[in-house]
This record gives sequence, structure tokens and C-alpha cells, in this order.
Amino acid sequence: MIYFDNSATTKPYKEVIETYGKVSEVFFGNPSSLHGLGKDAMELLDQGRDQVARLLKVSKTEIVFTSGGTEGNNLAIKGTVFEHENRGKHLITTSVEHSSNYETFLQLEKIGFDVTYLNVNEVGEISLNELKNAIRSDTILVSIIHVNNELGSIQPIKEVGKFLNQYPKIYFHVDHVQGMTKVPLSFKDCHIDLCTISGHKFHATKGTGVLYIRQGVQLSPLFSGGAQEYNLRAGTENIPGIVAMAKALRISMGQYVEKKSHLKKLYDHLMRGLNQIDGVVINSPTEGGAPHIINFSILKVKPEVVVQSLGEKEMYVSTKSACSSKLAKPSRVLMAANIGSERAETAIRVSFSFENTIEEVTEFMTELKQIISKLKEVMR
Repeated sequence: MIYFDNSATTKPYKEVIETYGKVSEVFFGNPSSLHGLGKDAMELLDQGRDQVARLLKVSKTEIVFTSGGTEGNNLAIKGTVFEHENRGKHLITTSVEHSSNYETFLQLEKIGFDVTYLNVNEVGEISLNELKNAIRSDTILVSIIHVNNELGSIQPIKEVGKFLNQYPKIYFHVDHVQGMTKVPLSFKDCHIDLCTISGHKFHATKGTGVLYIRQGVQLSPLFSGGAQEYNLRAGTENIPGIVAMAKALRISMGQYVEKKSHLKKLYDHLMRGLNQIDGVVINSPTEGGAPHIINFSILKVKPEVVVQSLGEKEMYVSTKSACSSKLAKPSRVLMAANIGSERAETAIRVSFSFENTIEEVTEFMTELKQIISKLKEVMR
């Protein structure tokens, strides 16, 4: 099997699954319970929070555990605007956000908030000047994806954070789901107020995530019914998932230190191969993009057919974001990049993990060339 769909989800590490199983069996108590089993679970929760905070170089009181990226993004955005709407109702985001952000803003527009969607260039990058010009006296939130989940474009988060730092009443949220462990981001240096990460994107189990909330930032909770997670996320904590996620984060951040050049080699090898195929157009940035995501179009060829043909060979890629891959419409993100409907309708995304190899890329390229050749023959 060759798995190149790591932006959709990653395979959990063996050690992570073992930890999940052991904690589920031994530390099954509810951390809110007063008896010994509850106290043991609470102690483990505290250790997990401490480990995640140290890895992210933030305070443990700034870590709120969630069920993943969608919940983290919703809590960051809705929690901010509902808490601070008395200051203003203008929000700024981009036209290429993940659907968990984008559709949240569409929802907020329906209840009276005014949203500015920043445009992007052909590879999905925003203009800092457009953001500067969009700021108003009633702006209360700027929310931007760090690494685009379809194109791999990297937004200038540090520059945005530095600029917004002069507006103390505007909160800055970053969706760091695709960048975590592959494209470093310092929350403090970038003046980020809120940052979302998701465990299953870095080999943890599904249903785990973190929302970083800078000390002093006040949010309205989305859930009611308990005082867990500093009164921001009611519900019994997922102790096995949290402990396993902390382990996955430690392992993956270590992998980045050891293998970041390996990831770049995979990227370069695939780029060279794709550039040699007639009819293939690269949609991702050729410079300055994330080293684990490559988006390309095979003109006049249905991407679903290519994905299915590769799947029959146990090679797995995607057409676009997993959360919208079953929609018949062309990619919203690629259409926002103004690359034209033909490229947007024929796009394929390859996304690597540190576990992938050069040999896998070579084998994938050989198979892809054969599939494209056969499909073009049929179409003549």
C-alpha cells in the first residue's frame, strides 16, 4: 500500500495505539470524580496538558482539549465573536479556508455579522496590503489558515500577527491543522491569540485536538453542562485520546527535526516527475509552499477516475479536502485562486507523511503515467 492522503488523516503510530489501549483499560475513571480512580485520571490529564504545553512552548493554562480541528475552529471563531460582539461585528478571513472555518463565517453572516473574505493569488496566498486595508474600527477577529489544506500554500502568519499586534481589540485566530509538525509556527512570536490543531493529522487517534487560547483571551463556550477545560468545553475529557495525542505530538515533532529534509526530497522528486507528464499542471506553489502537499491537475481527465484507478493498485490520494471530496462541484479553494474551472475540476492532491519513501514516489509516478496514458487513449 502507498498512502499519500495524509492531509485527510494519518495512520496512528503503533506506540500511540498502545498508549490509547493501556490508558483506556487502566485509567478509565472520570477525571471529575472524587474517588481514587477519578484522581488518577485527572493526574494523567494534567500530565498530558503539561506535555502538550511544553512541546508548543506555551503555558498549560493556555491549552484546551477539543475533539479536533472542526470543533477547535468553531470554538475559536464563534466563542470570540459571541463574547465580544458588543465591540463590533466585522470579521476578516480568507476565501480559501477549510470548510470548518468558511462555513462558520457564512453562518455568522446570517445572524448579522459582516465578513470580509480576503482574495488570494493563483497559488492561494493572501496579500498583506489587502488585509491592512480591510481593517475597520469595528473589526474584532481575523482568522487565517496557516497551511492551505488543498494547495499547501503558506500564509504570512508572522507578518499578519506583527501587524495586528497594534490593534489590541482585534483577536487573531490561526488554523494550524495542516501545518502542525510539518511547518513550524511559534504562537508567541506570531502574536497569535487562538490556534487550532488536530490530533489525527499527526498520527494521533481521531477525536482529539487542541485549541491554544492565549492567557487573557475570553471566549463564550459552545457547549453547556460542565466546568471541564476551564469552563470552555463541557463534557467528560477523552483521557486515552489526550494522552495518546501528547505522545503522537512528541514523536512527530521529533520526526520533523530528523526528517524535514527527507520530506523535501519526496516533494522535489514528485514535482520533477509531474513536470515531465504532458497535460499535467501544478497548482501548488513551486516555491515557498508546504513540503508535504502537492496539488496538480490532469487536464481533460476526471480526477475521480484517476483516484479509483490508483486505489485499485492500493495507492491512495484525494481530489480535494476530505470534508468536501464527495461534493460534485469543483474545489471552492481552487476556484478562489482563479485558476479556471478546468484545472479546478481536474485536480488531485498528494500529501506526504514522514513515513513515506522515495521508492513509493517512484512507484506512484510509474503507475500514474500508465493510468493517464490509458485514459487519454480511451478518450481519443
